[in-house]
Parts: sequence; structure tokens; C-alpha cells
Amino acid sequence: MDNTASAVKEVRHSKDTTVIVLSGEIDLHHVPQVHPALVKECDARPATLIIDLTDVAYMDSSGVGVLVHVFQKVKGYRGKLRLVGMRERVRSVFEITRLDKYFVICDTEEEALNA
Repeated sequence: MDNTASAVKEVRHSKDTTVIVLSGEIDLHHVPQVHPALVKECDARPATLIIDLTDVAYMDSSGVGVLVHVFQKVKGYRGKLRLVGMRERVRSVFEITRLDKYFVICDTEEEALNA
């Protein structure tokens, strides 16, 4: 496993929306890269922040913690946070912890834009 590869695959900006595409494993080894990248995008205060998890195979509690922190920041400035493309393995972590009741989880980016 290559821990030097960035888990932040892509960042796209449009008028009121920022899309961040993550990939690989969002775990203790990758959180030091992912967290500052997500916070930087939150600091720009996009109306909608979409985090695409389609290519995320695994997420541990440290990765979930980062998303909770981002959720709090976006909620603090009254923006919208959407999680997109969660694989079943990652979604189950959100269901077990009941975080799926707080996060808006969408299947596609298009769905997230309309949610």
C-alpha cells in the first residue's frame, strides 16, 4: 500500500458548488492529507460542498471524524454538505453510527445538486 498517494483525487469549482473527489482508503494514514484539503474548501464557504466517495473503498473512524468536522463547519456557515456515491462498506459505518440521519447521502452528483 502506498501511503504517499493523495486520497484527494480531484477538486472542481463551479458557481456555488465545490466537488471534492476522494479515493482509496480514508484512514489514519490518509487523514493528514484529506483533512486540510477539506477544511480549505470549507473556508471558501461554497453554498454546496459535495464530497464524492465513489472511489473510497474503506473509511475508518478517523475518516468519519474528518467528515463530521467538515459537516459542522458547513452547517456553521449555513451551507449544504452532500456525500455522494458511498459504497456499501462505507455506508454501513454511517448507518451503524447513525450518522446517516445527519448527513445527506446521495447516489449521484446530479441528485446531490438537486437535494
